[in-house]
Amino acid sequence: MTARRALVLGGTGMLSGVAAALLDDGWAVVLPSRRKPATDGQARWVKADWTEPAALAETSGQALGGPADLLVAWVHRGVRVSVLRAVAPLLADGAPVVEVHGSASANPLGGCPDPVLPGHPTQQVVLGYVRHAGRTRWLTHDEVSAGVLDAVHRALDGKPPHVHQVGELRPVHG
Repeated sequence: MTARRALVLGGTGMLSGVAAALLDDGWAVVLPSRRKPATDGQARWVKADWTEPAALAETSGQALGGPADLLVAWVHRGVRVSVLRAVAPLLADGAPVVEVHGSASANPLGGCPDPVLPGHPTQQVVLGYVRHAGRTRWLTHDEVSAGVLDAVHRALDGKPPHVHQVGELRPVHG
C-alpha cells in the first residue's frame, strides 16, 4: 500500500510542526523551500523558489512520485496565485487544500482572499497574534502548527470549507 502524499509549501519554517505531524501519521511529505530543513526527518526536501513556479512544480512533482492527496500552502501573497496554480496539476482529483494566510492577507471587513483552486475543497487559516497582559505577540511555531493541523484534520475529514482564525486579527484602523 502506498503512503498518502502531502505537498507542504512553507513546511520548513513555521509549518515544520505540520510536516512532522503528517510524517508521524504515515504520510509521504514533500517540502519545497529555499532552505533545507534543519532536522533530518523522513520528509523529502526539494530546492524551490516561489518566483519560479513552473520549476517548483516540476521538482515537487518528481519528488512526490504520484498525485498529492493533500496540499498545505503558506506562500507569500504576491506569488500565491501563480505558485498554487502551478502545483494544481500535481494534486489528486478532489484533494483537499489548506491555505495559510498571515493577518495582513485577511481582515475583519474584507475577509480572506478567495481560494485559488476552486476544484479542491479549501480550508483557510488566518494567523493573527496573541494579546496577553496588555501586550501583543506573534503566534509561536507550536500555536501556528496546532491551528493549521486543526484545519488539516477538518479537510481530511471531508468537512465543508471554512476560515479558521488562529489568534486575534490585527485591528482595523479607520
